Amino acid sequence: MDDLLFSLNAVIPVFLMIVTGYVLKRIGILNDEFAGTANSFVYKITLPAMLLNNMMTCDIRHTFDGAYVLYCGAVTLTGILAVWGIGRLVLKDKSIVGEFVQGAYRGSAAILGIALVQNISGNTTMAPLMMLGSVPLYNIFAVIVLVFESGEQKENNHNETGQRKKKITGSVKGICRNPIILSILGGMLLSFFDVGFPVIADKTINSIGSLTTPLALIVIGVGFEGKKAVKKIKPAIAASLIKLVIQPMVFLPLAVWYGFSDDKIAAALIMLGAPTTATSYIMSKNMGHEGTLSSSIIMLTTLCSAFTIAAWVFILKSLNVI
Repeated sequence: MDDLLFSLNAVIPVFLMIVTGYVLKRIGILNDEFAGTANSFVYKITLPAMLLNNMMTCDIRHTFDGAYVLYCGAVTLTGILAVWGIGRLVLKDKSIVGEFVQGAYRGSAAILGIALVQNISGNTTMAPLMMLGSVPLYNIFAVIVLVFESGEQKENNHNETGQRKKKITGSVKGICRNPIILSILGGMLLSFFDVGFPVIADKTINSIGSLTTPLALIVIGVGFEGKKAVKKIKPAIAASLIKLVIQPMVFLPLAVWYGFSDDKIAAALIMLGAPTTATSYIMSKNMGHEGTLSSSIIMLTTLCSAFTIAAWVFILKSLNVI
């Protein structure tokens, strides 16, 4: 019951922030123009600031565990490729493949993850290592998947080849210039070389980064369209099941079999079973996708994760794993 109550207290406010954005639009305080500007602001400014700060505080030199980082990276990569293959094979509407894939693999490791890990294991030492192994891949593949899965129809083989070359070139350029990826790499380098900012700059960056979660959630609510969401409820449910149930069920036993400590397993549980991050909607919108499926997945996984995470914690505690 304590685990359930904690999970509810952690995720229900997130869900209510989305509802708040939706209500504020309905009563005319916020509008689509605000959502578009805020989308860009979060994507280019606040989210990179938050990720830069998170990666800088990882203390890579002292807490680094190569085997664990490799596990997180391998599991993340395997999950992404598997979901991408499933999406391409199963979804008839190819225009939503990118949003489906991103929603099914990209958990809220940074925004909700640290708080959840703290409650489960009592410390957050392993959370940065989990983020180091997963978050860079989350963002790199978000760019790749969203670029390649635009849903464009090919008229002939010649056009298809040309489109593929353009997408590859665009993907490479997108990765090299993506503010999220650049902030992660920059934070990793600063952490490795133990370089810090002056107090004034550090507090400023931290303050800007702290805007990410509430603003992103409000934007999701403003952009949420109920009628369109209902039409995409089946892929939203499928992506939510993959995110909250199937991934932990497949990959957590590997962490247990390998003999990782309880705090590492707790961090792995959050990596695999946390709700889809609100920033997946921001990236979808900024890379030319509709965003309806992304917002639906975020809302479903956020609401259901309180119960699924509590269930996973109960199972792991019953087995004396954590």
